[in-house]
Amino acid sequence: MKKHPLLVAGLLAGTIIAGISSFGVSEPAQAAQRRAMAAHQGAMGEARALLQNVARESGRPVYTPANGVRFKASDNVFVKSALAIDFTYRKANVTLPLFRGLSPKGQPVYYIITDASDFKVARVMGLNYAPKMSKAAGTPGAMNVTINNGIMAFPGDVDFSPEYHVMPGNAPTFFPPKSFRPGAVGDAEWSSMAVLPSGLVLNVQMVQNATGPHDRLVGIDVRRRTATLSLLDGFQAGKQYYYHLVTDVSADLPAVLEKGVFTPRLAGVPKAGKSLPRDASARLGFSPVLNGKTDINSRDDQGFSTSLANGGIDPINIFPLAPQNNNRSASNNYSPLWDLHVNMWTPAAIRAGRVTRIRSQTQLNRLIRAGHVTSAEINPPGPGNPYIGGLRPTGPIVNCPVIAQPNLPPR
Repeated sequence: MKKHPLLVAGLLAGTIIAGISSFGVSEPAQAAQRRAMAAHQGAMGEARALLQNVARESGRPVYTPANGVRFKASDNVFVKSALAIDFTYRKANVTLPLFRGLSPKGQPVYYIITDASDFKVARVMGLNYAPKMSKAAGTPGAMNVTINNGIMAFPGDVDFSPEYHVMPGNAPTFFPPKSFRPGAVGDAEWSSMAVLPSGLVLNVQMVQNATGPHDRLVGIDVRRRTATLSLLDGFQAGKQYYYHLVTDVSADLPAVLEKGVFTPRLAGVPKAGKSLPRDASARLGFSPVLNGKTDINSRDDQGFSTSLANGGIDPINIFPLAPQNNNRSASNNYSPLWDLHVNMWTPAAIRAGRVTRIRSQTQLNRLIRAGHVTSAEINPPGPGNPYIGGLRPTGPIVNCPVIAQPNLPPR
């Protein structure tokens, strides 16, 4: 029987579009979209479960962007779920919601959350949006967790029992320390890059368990589910008060200098010296000073030397950018996993009296080009990172979630 021309055309069209949706998307692409949608829905469900549980246990309403604390616009708070912030110079601190989780042995542990790899999750939970963190998933540096009724169960744990210790080295740099010991150490399974079943990556930090508290914990109220932690100062784009937490660090010496948990597993997060959005890296370069001025009355004090010489005060590091919580595009380059690129003033610059406080990445780049600042001697050989003025990466990660950058007079 002769087929009608329209039927033939329809059969041909059906063959042609068998793998094409009405929007021109191939079958594999449709499958990928379905998986992404399912993962996003799963992530939103996990986020809501966490919020509902902390609300249940604390007695506070479930956090929403509408009922969060109303900070002043001039406070420039990035982490919207923060409950209180004290900007007193050298005594700054932030109070955050405290979540209850379970240790590998099923014991209660308490932790905070500061960043999320998913834009909507970050908005719903009042966290920083850190899209680069998604590149930590599936790497040796991440930690896969489970969640049940809003309770996160960790395969790794932190030992807070070691006594923090540092003995400064000899003047004038006081670096390296004569002896040091981190005040807390994560086990082989612990990482602050927590990957939930949906694939969502959250930046979590245990702040108290049966072994004790985090070294930067100022106060904790387990009943009301709040944790107050000290904030560190810094410079970004010429502005001071780039206030951030130090949660954990992938190497022991910087963990001591920054008073974070020494987390060896974090070193497995890719990739040192790679900071661009297109790089397969969850890290973002930044640059502490090794040998800045140590006189805290000079208003030029800065660096590891300053911290060691003055009882562990803020080293006032230099950061290249601030969180971009409203930017959901591929250009958003923020990550709390700061890739260490330590710089140092050259002997010639020191003799010439050029040492000053470095206030921006732009200023640092100028000093590097002029030959006054270079890669620190502690940085291993290898290629420089053009994102950080060509400095060589030091290697370790310092997990520094950024909380706020208030508009205050410089100190």
